[in-house]
Amino acid sequence: MTKRTLIRNGTVVTPEAVERADVLIEDETIAAVGSALSAPPGARVVDARGLLVLPGLIDPHVHLREPGGEHKEDFTSGTCAALAGGFTTVLAMPNTRPPITSGETLAQALALGASKAVCDFGLFVGATAENATEVAALENAVGLKLYMGSSTGSLLVADLAGQLTHFERYPGVIAVHAEDEEAVAYFAARGQRRPPLCAALAVARALALAEHFQRRVHVCHVSTAHEVALIRDAKSRGVPVTCEVTPHHLFLTAADEVRLGPLGRMNPPLRSQEDVEPLWANLDVVDCLATDHAPHTLEEKRSPTPPAGVPGLEAALPLLLTAVHDGKLSLREGIRLTSAGPAIIYGLARKGRIAPGYDADLTLVDPDAEWAIGDRPFFTKCGWSPFEGRKVKGRVEQVFLRGQEVHAHGEILVQPGFGRPVVISHSR
Repeated sequence: MTKRTLIRNGTVVTPEAVERADVLIEDETIAAVGSALSAPPGARVVDARGLLVLPGLIDPHVHLREPGGEHKEDFTSGTCAALAGGFTTVLAMPNTRPPITSGETLAQALALGASKAVCDFGLFVGATAENATEVAALENAVGLKLYMGSSTGSLLVADLAGQLTHFERYPGVIAVHAEDEEAVAYFAARGQRRPPLCAALAVARALALAEHFQRRVHVCHVSTAHEVALIRDAKSRGVPVTCEVTPHHLFLTAADEVRLGPLGRMNPPLRSQEDVEPLWANLDVVDCLATDHAPHTLEEKRSPTPPAGVPGLEAALPLLLTAVHDGKLSLREGIRLTSAGPAIIYGLARKGRIAPGYDADLTLVDPDAEWAIGDRPFFTKCGWSPFEGRKVKGRVEQVFLRGQEVHAHGEILVQPGFGRPVVISHSR
């Protein structure tokens, strides 16, 4: 028997329009979008009056820490945090313990996620100096993560020969952590931590490799004006490049790192206002927002050797909605960055749009709710946020995943295992 839900009287937001409309769901799929839709017999009717109806958000860059770092996060806690933040799909990075670098470790991680996740998910496979041939043949990874500079975990391909080999052979999206390892070491020896030049050098190389081999490259966590300029120029020449920005690089600066101490430590680091302002001014170059959700415990962050990374899944959408209220971007642009953009980059079938035939992934938001981050308990296992206490405007009220209400008013309504691996539609 077909299960039907009619979401009525909401303001539907897409990259093309913001308009009052109803959304009819049949089983897992959007059946119709329009004004004054009739409720079929037996349908559940949800009154979304006063709420924004957004496509379920997609986060293309999260660290769920499982396997090997379950004290920080795991598939269940991380995907609960995703739903609480309005995200219905997340793409997880491979720098786990052990890292996901082979068909065997990818299959094991996919099975683990399928048994524990509460939202839909995909997994990257990690590049190493030895695995270029094997990973190029893996069709169930959403992409290849290539660490050009070291970060959390052991994954690193710093040498040009290794990078050339992966760009030559990998047929899908190559997501790069673009910091030049030699430059990182050079400046570290001089008491400087990953200045902007480290990123610019690596981005320039990644763009050259993408242009030469005509491979799709995605630049993760762009944080500097120089990177934006390089990417804009590459796009103008037809280089197949996309890029992301993170909430922390948009909403925090190096001054906040001084205030936050180790809780503000991340790779790449927070930048000066002179770099943050060009990120906002050049959002037309940016293809998606990615939280780079990278949880560590407070004990680890306050240790003598604090790891880099901050949680972000539960703060990203409220911060973005507040920026909309403040006139920094439009609702339509926000949805391009959080739904349509990542779906297009990674070829996520039936995700990222409110349209007939797409998965009924919907996030209902009260745009006028004023609150402070941390007012609700965090779902992320690490239990903190660098934005804790910040006043925001806009709160997630309900989330639907494949037609099922999965989150409502701060409660998770489904059990571990409800999440599914994503289906990838683009050709490799």
